Amino acid sequence: MQILAIDFGTKNIGLAWCDTGIGAVFPFGVIKSEDKKKAKAELEKFIVKEHIERLVVGLPYSMDGSENKNTERIREFADSLDTKIKIDFFDEKFSSGQADRSPGGASRDEKSAMIILESYLAKNKK
Repeated sequence: MQILAIDFGTKNIGLAWCDTGIGAVFPFGVIKSEDKKKAKAELEKFIVKEHIERLVVGLPYSMDGSENKNTERIREFADSLDTKIKIDFFDEKFSSGQADRSPGGASRDEKSAMIILESYLAKNKK
């Protein structure tokens, strides 16, 4: 299964990809998110082009586990995507901090998406 994870920020959407048959998570680029309509269209095209079967969207829950304005903004964006694939939301708390401490040449946004996807896969391992 082709899974794409996104770390949705106010300026960038970090992407990470995994084919569950391979099992490894890879950085997969960044989409500028300042123009939400352009970002949405670009992400929808990307999902079709890359044959993505599931989308994992990081949600920054509050420390008490509740949703906030940021989680609402991200949910609205994800729910507005014109795609038939399953969208799973996953707690991304601390992913940016982990990304800052992670080595490698990927961008901070890609690293955050990778951490979200790796955590999602570990939690949903069968």
